[in-house]
Amino acid sequence: QRTPDAVAVIRGEQRLSYRELNERANRLAHYLRKQGVEPDSRVAICVERSIDMVVGLLAILKAGGGYVPLDPAYPLDRIAYMLEDSAPAAVLTQTATLELLAAASMPVINLESGDWQDESVQNPEVAELTSSHLAYVIYTSGSTGLPKGVMIEHRNTVNFLTWAHR
Repeated sequence: QRTPDAVAVIRGEQRLSYRELNERANRLAHYLRKQGVEPDSRVAICVERSIDMVVGLLAILKAGGGYVPLDPAYPLDRIAYMLEDSAPAAVLTQTATLELLAAASMPVINLESGDWQDESVQNPEVAELTSSHLAYVIYTSGSTGLPKGVMIEHRNTVNFLTWAHR
C-alpha cells in the first residue's frame, strides 16, 4: 500500500506492480469464491513458472483456499493421482499445460482466458478464515510407493517463516 506502483514481480520482460498483482489476484480470488472455494478447499495449480503462477497462488490464498502445486513436468499418471487424492475444487492452468488436465473431473480455469478478468479488484472478504485453515498441500516424492499429501496450515507457514527470519 505504501508503494503500489513499485515492481512486485518480474519474469523476463514482464513486470507487475504491487497494485497490478493485487488487482489480478483479487479478480481471480472473487472468481474462485464464485466457483465454491472457501476455507480448507483445495485448488490445484498446474502452470509453468510465470507471473500467472504468482497471481494464481496469491488468488487461491485470498479466496481462502489451499493450493496444491502440480509440476507440469510430472508424469501424467502422477498428476492424475495427485488430482484424485487431493480432490481439488478447481484446477488453475495455462494454455501450455491445459492438455495435461484433459481428464480432470473438476473445473479447469485457464489463467490466460478472460473468464475471471471482469471480477472485482477489491480484496475478497473471507471472514471465516483463520490461521488453522489449510494454506497448501505438498506431496512427498513417492520414493516408497505413491506420494503422500501433507497438509500445511497458515499458522505452520507463519511459524516457519518467523523462525527462518530469525
